[in-house]
Amino acid sequence: MRTTSVDFIRIATKGPGDVSGLASMIASGSIDPKSILAVLGKTEGNGGVNDFTREYAVSALCVALAPHLDMPPDGVEHRIAFVMSGGTEGVLSPHITVFTRRSVAGSGGISGKRLSIGMAHTRDFLPEELGRRAQIEETAKAVTAAMADAGIKDPRDVHFVQIKCPLLTSDRMEAAVARGNKPATTSAYTSMAYSRGASALGVAVALGEIKDAICDADVLRRYDLFSSVASTSAGIELMHNVVIVLGNSDMSASPYEIGHAVMHDAIDAAAVIDALKSVGLPAGAGPHAGRELVNIFAKAEASPSGTVRGFRHTMLEDTDISSTRHARAAVGGLIAGLAGTSAVYVSGGAEHQGPPGGGPVAVIVRL
Repeated sequence: MRTTSVDFIRIATKGPGDVSGLASMIASGSIDPKSILAVLGKTEGNGGVNDFTREYAVSALCVALAPHLDMPPDGVEHRIAFVMSGGTEGVLSPHITVFTRRSVAGSGGISGKRLSIGMAHTRDFLPEELGRRAQIEETAKAVTAAMADAGIKDPRDVHFVQIKCPLLTSDRMEAAVARGNKPATTSAYTSMAYSRGASALGVAVALGEIKDAICDADVLRRYDLFSSVASTSAGIELMHNVVIVLGNSDMSASPYEIGHAVMHDAIDAAAVIDALKSVGLPAGAGPHAGRELVNIFAKAEASPSGTVRGFRHTMLEDTDISSTRHARAAVGGLIAGLAGTSAVYVSGGAEHQGPPGGGPVAVIVRL
């Protein structure tokens, strides 16, 4: 007997603080605000340490949803998982994706495994724990909890794990030093990579993708260690990890399915096509065989080797534009062309998220 149904709505935004589309769908009854479990968004910020658009977007969403949930705005963020990824370079279009979940009495005639979503939080981290084993271990625990929340038992049914994780600021680093502890880095920007990488390794541990013990020195060094489904995004607005697991479950009566593939570099069109095929869609996906593309989620990074298929790239050497912005634009353009839409979720910084220079790409379809 199926117990839950997940719905999935993509809404275009006119700016980081634009909640008009969500408000309209709530007013029309298309979205029950009490059923919202998570909101993933792309904002037109720079994706860096000082990207205010992420916090601004979350604040606007919390204020808009608070009256419907009978709680103050600061309480909304504890009830709903918000993950805002800054950076819509190139053709990427700002948007939010709203996930809702409700209990149902039966399967509704649906057979097979369908899209399910689960959420969990880690404890708050000390600044000196970011990018280290504590963050890896606590993230692994949260992934396991989120799988249980989603009704997913087999790790092979997990196709995307989205995590929002913290970063280090000067104040946070000073607090660690004052306690006699040394943070993983003294660079706020580099701390984003450490936090993303450790969080991704936590996913790999939880799903059995890595069998051996991991030490602090492996983070941002052992790039042969990675998760094929992790997507992590660092932000200044929190000190814990928010974990969202997306997969297929026989406990779901959702009209959606999810599949994924792994890009091995930034121009791996074959992997994007494989991800589309995994859910029954061809490249250039319009409605096909009763299936309609809803959204694509992917990671992107500038290859740390400095080359893509033997040719030198300059993304790591450009002091004008961050390498993560280059990577989002490149991968976003590739995916948009193959998917037939620019409203896709591409997040930069893929440390330990897929092989070096590559990253996971997941596709959700409506049946």
